[in-house]
Amino acid sequence: MFKVVALQLVIVTAFALLAWIWAGPNKAWSAAYGGAVAVIGSLMYAIFVTRGSNDPKVVFRSHVRAEVMKIFTTVVLFIVALVLFQSAAWLWLILGFAVATLAYWFSLLAV
Repeated sequence: MFKVVALQLVIVTAFALLAWIWAGPNKAWSAAYGGAVAVIGSLMYAIFVTRGSNDPKVVFRSHVRAEVMKIFTTVVLFIVALVLFQSAAWLWLILGFAVATLAYWFSLLAV
């Protein structure tokens, strides 16, 4: 599971660097923050899920808790961006989040 998060981080970093080249530093930081929101959420999910168990009910509950924690973390980090990062280029922030989310799903296929 942590390999997926690492691959997601690499893809987000590459996207932010490309954004720096194409659009400049403010938009690149916005894309990096949006990507970081998704990567942090995925990391939280991985931390909660890797607490192993063989009981199917326990495994199911841990996945549900992990998903709730991932959604909560994502919402909180977007609120933080809204409040503290008012100079953000919101389109690039959302693009960074979208690229990171797609990278998560595609890296699940690759790993």
